Amino acid sequence: MFEKILIANRGEIAVRIIRTCNRLGIRTVAVYSDSDTRNLHRHLADEAVYIGPSPSQQSYLNIQKIVDAGLSTGCQAVHPGYGFLSEKADFARAVTESGMVFIGPPPEAVSIMGDKITSKEMAKNAGVPVIPGHIEAVKDEEDALRAAESVGYPVLLKPAAGGGGKGMRIVHEASEMRAALAASRQETQKAFNDTRIFVERYIEQPRHIEIQVLADSQGHVVSLGERECSIQRRYQKVIEESPSPAVSVELRARMGKAACDLARKAGYVNAGTVEFVMDQHHDFYFLEMNTRLQVEHPVTEQVTGLDLVEWQLRIAAGEALTLDPDAVQLKGWAMEARICAEDPSRGFIPSTGMITRYAAPRGTGIRVDSGVDIGSKIDVYYDSMLAKVICFGKTREDARNILIAALNGYHIEGVSTNIDFATSVVCSPEFAEGKLTTGFIDQYFDDGVSKRSPPRAYLQLAALTAALIYHHRTVAVRESLRPMVSDIGGKREADGHPAYKVRCEEDLFDVMLEAPPVASQTCTLLVDGTPCKVVIPQFEFFRRRLKLNINGQIYRFRIRFEGSFMFISFNGISRLFEVYTPKEWDVMQFMPRKKHTDQDNTLVCPMPGLVVDVLAKKGDRVFRGQNLVILESMKMESGVASPVDGVICDVKIKKGQAVEADEVLMQFDV
Repeated sequence: MFEKILIANRGEIAVRIIRTCNRLGIRTVAVYSDSDTRNLHRHLADEAVYIGPSPSQQSYLNIQKIVDAGLSTGCQAVHPGYGFLSEKADFARAVTESGMVFIGPPPEAVSIMGDKITSKEMAKNAGVPVIPGHIEAVKDEEDALRAAESVGYPVLLKPAAGGGGKGMRIVHEASEMRAALAASRQETQKAFNDTRIFVERYIEQPRHIEIQVLADSQGHVVSLGERECSIQRRYQKVIEESPSPAVSVELRARMGKAACDLARKAGYVNAGTVEFVMDQHHDFYFLEMNTRLQVEHPVTEQVTGLDLVEWQLRIAAGEALTLDPDAVQLKGWAMEARICAEDPSRGFIPSTGMITRYAAPRGTGIRVDSGVDIGSKIDVYYDSMLAKVICFGKTREDARNILIAALNGYHIEGVSTNIDFATSVVCSPEFAEGKLTTGFIDQYFDDGVSKRSPPRAYLQLAALTAALIYHHRTVAVRESLRPMVSDIGGKREADGHPAYKVRCEEDLFDVMLEAPPVASQTCTLLVDGTPCKVVIPQFEFFRRRLKLNINGQIYRFRIRFEGSFMFISFNGISRLFEVYTPKEWDVMQFMPRKKHTDQDNTLVCPMPGLVVDVLAKKGDRVFRGQNLVILESMKMESGVASPVDGVICDVKIKKGQAVEADEVLMQFDV
């Protein structure tokens, strides 16, 4: 086994690899850029090597700097993690030629399986079903149109290099081809420095199923079952689970055999993932092979009891794969939610800043793979993923409920996150029923918000929580003033049955306490007349998270105070709750509510980033919703749309310029 390895990555995957190495007694060397000076992986490793400025091209994507870092610190091997250089054959070759071991497949396998065209041909030769398509890269628009006609619309334009959904576009008819092909080529050039695009049939309402395989250098290959990864947004996975609710034992065996046959045909070694799309008839087709560890590998670890990073290390060190394929069984159920620094309420734009508060969930069946902590800096240079929450239970419903509770208790401040969005997905009835497709989010969500109104029962529990917190804060203030009242001869009114009106947007709730609440004792609260027995918590220890025992069941809430009101996040809802006494409410009904107003004459930058393109100039007439600027942030391009119909009177930015959040980009005459 290796004595020291270099981890050519950052964030949560670097921390994840360090954890296994620590257990095995392997020393680790981290690499870091300017942006990652304070970040977790640098400080958890035994050693750390600075590799350059924040832009990944000058640091994490610089092959020579990574190799030099490994050699200078006496490393015997390099683990690439995922992303960055993990699927670059040139990197695997450079590591091997330096005398170190690449903890992954041979460069030849990386090259073959990392290319969508050659890997598809390899799959056909291995007898694996493939999606009908044009196997060669298209030359131009006319060639793409001919290919689409032969395959049949709708078609999917896919980059030959790379993955992660970068550069993919769905084309429903010929008139969409020109714009889609141009956008696909532009995005794949930036992501992979490769403009080759091929055309294949788009499978409508598919499920995304992938098979985890391990292969050693002696020719042994084993399948570790499937993962369901259908819950995606813009081809980026959001929720993953193992096993899949749609895969039978017989289908699992067939898919596993196909994946292993392909790995053998490719001469594959180490951990890899063969991805399939499955149609509504449970027919499956080869999609691609990821020649690396997957982000979602923890769900496989939870149901198999294996440490995939450990097996990567053992195989790379030359050990034989001793797992008996027939003995590998999936026990229980695991689900994973990816936690990203992004703002679902603003079109999922990346969020940057410093994490000022951080508290990860803990408990039986909960695992958090995180690359951040208090003080971690989140900027525009890297992927937006902060952490993963992985939950395990005996059944799918057990795992789902544990994941909901864990997400309710995950507290991050300083940057916006998708925690509530992910919770809302897992709480949706369709997800609970296992009715999953890759179009799930588009079907049931609109701009990060469920198209279905939240269950009133969820809002009632949140309203109960708001009233209880308000009551405690009011009593605490009053108790602190009691000596003063006594000194001036005042008289304290009896508590009676405290009652409150709780408003949440257009919903109104009546909450009454049958008796003054006492810590650790059970108190009955009436919510819209329905009794709820609540074990009163020790409020003096309450900060931003609250755990309540309501009617014998544990619920977790995240709270953020906004003046005298509070935001409560629970089961995917995050709303502002206003609490009033009945007398205050009588007065409030005659007071106008504040209305939000926008500065309609300006286009404001929604996030820090780089101006990729300016799509309009001074004097142009533009329309509300029309994209005027393209920004790049966290390896993603986003359009910034006009807020109004009007004429541009001033353009304050230019292509290639770095911009900050809330910076004015353009001004209008309206």
